Amino acid sequence: MKTAAKKQLSATNGSPLSTDQEPSYDQALAHLRSADPVLGAIIQRVGAYAMQYHEPTFRALVRSIVFQQLHGKAARTIFDRLVDKAGGEITPDSILKLRPTQMRAVGLSRQKLTYIRDLARKTRDGVVEFERFPQMKDEEIIAELTQVKGIGQWTAHMFLMFALRRPDILPTGDYGVRAAMRNAYGMKVMPKPRTMERLAKSWHPYCSIASWYMWRSLDVVI
Repeated sequence: MKTAAKKQLSATNGSPLSTDQEPSYDQALAHLRSADPVLGAIIQRVGAYAMQYHEPTFRALVRSIVFQQLHGKAARTIFDRLVDKAGGEITPDSILKLRPTQMRAVGLSRQKLTYIRDLARKTRDGVVEFERFPQMKDEEIIAELTQVKGIGQWTAHMFLMFALRRPDILPTGDYGVRAAMRNAYGMKVMPKPRTMERLAKSWHPYCSIASWYMWRSLDVVI
């Protein structure tokens, strides 16, 4: 299930905050506008912040794997078929009950079905513990998730941003954010992670919000 962005952020330093400590989106946007005039102009053009979130579950991470390097419509079709094949519920047990041939039949590549099955096994065996993630720091979650075949930093970053709602993630491996930063800052080539981190230094502790605006800037006619 998706939920739209709410008025509160879940953390500012890579770990959870109590409710009375949570900063508002208004506070975050005010910081970003004043810290970076280029980003401030993008925020003005794009308008209201409207990140769409998923729940931080096994299902959400399986969905992220399915969506890796695929067009959204094609990925949604494959994921919906996988849900149907798994009996309407994506759990470690429902995945592991499927044969690889059944998973291939829904449109998954051999690589992706291997990744999903490895995630299911590691979740079942307690190597990956979704219920602990809300209390863990960003780097701890990345370290845990990247033990799974096929889950690299990009997938971990997407999970932190879109499922765990961590507000200070800079996805340096994301093509869209890289392309948007190149456009926004007038660079001739795609920025490397070190350049992205330098440009985004003033965005902290709201890199996730800034990155969302970078994505959206690609869709807005200037």
